[in-house]
Amino acid sequence: RPTLHDRQSTTFHYHTFPTAPPRQRSDASRRTKSNDTQQPPESPSSPQSGSSSHSSNKGNGNETPLPKAQLLILAVIALAEQTALNSISPYLPEMTSTFPEVDQEKIGMYVGLIASSFALAQFATNFLWGWLSDKVGRKPVVLTCTFLTACCFVGFGFSRTLWQAVLAQVLMGLSNGNQGVVSTCLGEITDRSNQSRAFQYLPIIYGIGGITGPIVGGLLVKNPGDGYAYPFLLPNIFSAGVLILDMILSMIFLKESLECAQGLPPLGKRVSSVFARVWQFTSAHRPTYLRRSKKRQTDSEADTDSDNDNDSNSEAMESVPSLLPHNPQSELTRAKVFTRDTILLLATFLIFQLANIAYNSLYPIFAQAGPPNGRALSTEEIGISLAFAGLITILFQLGIFGRLREKVGNKVAYRTGLAGFVIAFLLMPWVGYKDGKSGKTKPTTMGQVWLWVELGSVLIIKTVASVGGLTSALLLITNSAPSHAVLGTLNGLAQTLSAAGRAVGPFISGSLFTAALNVQPKGEALAFGIFGAVSFIGFLLSFGIRGADLESGDWEEGEDGSGDEDESE
Repeated sequence: RPTLHDRQSTTFHYHTFPTAPPRQRSDASRRTKSNDTQQPPESPSSPQSGSSSHSSNKGNGNETPLPKAQLLILAVIALAEQTALNSISPYLPEMTSTFPEVDQEKIGMYVGLIASSFALAQFATNFLWGWLSDKVGRKPVVLTCTFLTACCFVGFGFSRTLWQAVLAQVLMGLSNGNQGVVSTCLGEITDRSNQSRAFQYLPIIYGIGGITGPIVGGLLVKNPGDGYAYPFLLPNIFSAGVLILDMILSMIFLKESLECAQGLPPLGKRVSSVFARVWQFTSAHRPTYLRRSKKRQTDSEADTDSDNDNDSNSEAMESVPSLLPHNPQSELTRAKVFTRDTILLLATFLIFQLANIAYNSLYPIFAQAGPPNGRALSTEEIGISLAFAGLITILFQLGIFGRLREKVGNKVAYRTGLAGFVIAFLLMPWVGYKDGKSGKTKPTTMGQVWLWVELGSVLIIKTVASVGGLTSALLLITNSAPSHAVLGTLNGLAQTLSAAGRAVGPFISGSLFTAALNVQPKGEALAFGIFGAVSFIGFLLSFGIRGADLESGDWEEGEDGSGDEDESE
């Protein structure tokens, strides 16, 4: 059975609390002591806060109102970042071909190398950004990542050699940790009665970014043959400007969502206090921040009697503002955080992101390559097709997915997303050519019509799989966290594993497609088929994710009691 500190189950009949369950372990100890002397009567109408409201809201059929202002600024953050990141893919093959070190017959491999360098750098720092957001708060991490990413886009636009492009992408990956932090913020400002609606909008934002990004990248690029010194600079300058605007708006409107960091001084005052700490460390015998740390340690070991003895030092301790929030629940044991469902969820999320980035990397290479292994699409045509996929994302998420997920639940929707990847990988190599035959003759009208019909159908399957799977995965990861205090770390770990998949995906997919050029017939099926098999493995593993508390408040497992059996395992 869950302890008093655990996240509430979505199942109404599972357990209830006469008072709101605490988010801080210290609150729990005080509440336990007070309950020993006086038990408050259970009142259905008593106000609930935090995760305790999930059950009551569900039982009463009410939904907590969404914090629209904070959802809007989080949407701006996600949209700005996705627009910037998605602007690279349409011109990356052409940009790579202009580098003097690149062998024109191995462009696919070098495109994969550049894309993998970004994800590999993310793999090294995503967990750190998530852990840091649990320590200093969400807002400082969002502002820092946004500013550093904007600087890296400027550097990427000035890249004229392969190593410069790789270095810019590495720095961009090291500084890009907002995706996990945004998901964490969403989990903290919502409860299980309304989290499905909030998380449903996140892939819509990604879809809009999937439209605006390729448009920016496809239209603002200059023709390298026209004599421009930096033909790929303009879309990168535009992306950097969007990110700087996003940072300014975040500074003004984004509120801190980490509860134990909300009482800290403003960020600017905390930064200035760093210098005060350095001064005290070099000049004072016993700095005040060391006394504050000692006081916290004493409070955690002694009863409330010791509080009166320490109160006399409180004024002296306030001379230097605290840099970090005190977050006792971040000390939750690994066994509570890494359950069977969580481990399987993280493993399949790794495969999910590997499949997603491999498809996103393979498609532009496959589309631009000439027959027989490619389909000879121009950069503008690739950008239009990606924008079409983004439009499908929005329409599917707004009109269909929410109702479907309410009927089947997060786990089934997640499995369906993995299955959709299998189908999309297997179908893509069989898309026709512009001439309707083998691609060796002049393009025909009917051939191009059938090409776009088949290509659009496969892209729809892939888009539905990625959107539905991503939404469900984010909800599952959020609901698997036993406490908000470790939600940032858990999301950081999930993004780290996804970055691992995104690190190897582009390089392996690009290398496989390069090798497939020497395979006839249908050599392109080699790369797509291998990743289809990997997606199928993830699909099989997803059947092991069975916890009933992973579902959202708008869906309840069957009345056969199977969900409770899974909980008690």
